[in-house]
Amino acid sequence: MKEKVFADDFQKNFLKEEDFLDFISEREENSYWKRQQSNELRFFALDDNNVSDNIPHQLTESEIPVFEDTMEHTRLILKVTDRIYPVRSCAVKSILERAKVSGNALNKVEKNVLARILNYCMEVASGEALLRFCEDKISAVHGGDPSDYAVLEMPELFRKTVEYLRNNFTGYTFAGASYDHSIATALWELSDDEDLIKEYKKLLEKSKIYDYIVKVGLRLTTSDTGYSGANLYPLLFIGSESKILPLGSPLKLEHKNGADIKDFDNQLNLLYAQYSKAIGGLQKLTNIKLFHPLNAMSGVMKKIGIPKKLAYEAIDVFMEQNGDFPCTAYEAYIGISEVIHILQSECISGSKIVKIEENIARAVHIRWKDYDIPGELKW
Repeated sequence: MKEKVFADDFQKNFLKEEDFLDFISEREENSYWKRQQSNELRFFALDDNNVSDNIPHQLTESEIPVFEDTMEHTRLILKVTDRIYPVRSCAVKSILERAKVSGNALNKVEKNVLARILNYCMEVASGEALLRFCEDKISAVHGGDPSDYAVLEMPELFRKTVEYLRNNFTGYTFAGASYDHSIATALWELSDDEDLIKEYKKLLEKSKIYDYIVKVGLRLTTSDTGYSGANLYPLLFIGSESKILPLGSPLKLEHKNGADIKDFDNQLNLLYAQYSKAIGGLQKLTNIKLFHPLNAMSGVMKKIGIPKKLAYEAIDVFMEQNGDFPCTAYEAYIGISEVIHILQSECISGSKIVKIEENIARAVHIRWKDYDIPGELKW
């Protein structure tokens, strides 16, 4: 059965590096960028009878399922010069940013009202818009100035990363990847090189944790639609189940200020040293004593945006394994990272796991003592 790559909710996981690289290259071949004056763009709602009644007569057989999918999601189309294009769900974020309009109420208004609001805003917008066309839909509407959005082609970013790993980490292995229309992410296990993990092993010994399996990992996450820059996340795989432990110090390259592939090369060259910096953050957590770890974990997870259900599941696992006895913030952080393992076991999409990983990494720099309080806490 042919994959419906055009669908807004399309998502695909990969176990082989070559398959992933071929897939994103094919996506690039079926995509293109175009600049257009912002005040010439016009949005229409498929809820409008005048629009929905006329469009079907203009569609080819291959375009019909694309518009049917749009009816199930955004129910918006964009007219560019004399052609109309369905608007993909992931495009909405960049469209609102380009129109310089925001607010929760926009999610509640009828689609024909939203289309009018966007058109009013676009009519007075200055400069060009940079449109991303992908698989027969509009996937993004960025600002057209390079300072607004700098294109970093996705296949080249991943190929550069693989090339760097081959040259610098001879024992690296591909640990999986995921793609959806909003974001692409790949994960590698670099090596068990003593030079990379010796500081972490010292940290484990200080925390009186021995015989722990530790491997170094790397995640690259990027997006054409404004959901992510070209971000490199150092991490560790720990324990016999190789659970992911975010290290909290990513190398981020935003799609702004004329960023190009040379800037990404510079980020890759900083990677090796980044592990020492990141592990230093964990070192600080070993020096923080928590007397009410369950409360501290609950407060920190609420602060960094972990959903309540997931937070309680992670706390239950921690309670079962460690109890509610005093421990270090490092040990509590390990407990919070259990959230990632829970999501993986539920086969949650890669983009959602990436977002949770980013949130968890923030906990490295939280003031843990602010949440180490007695008593029964309410979420």
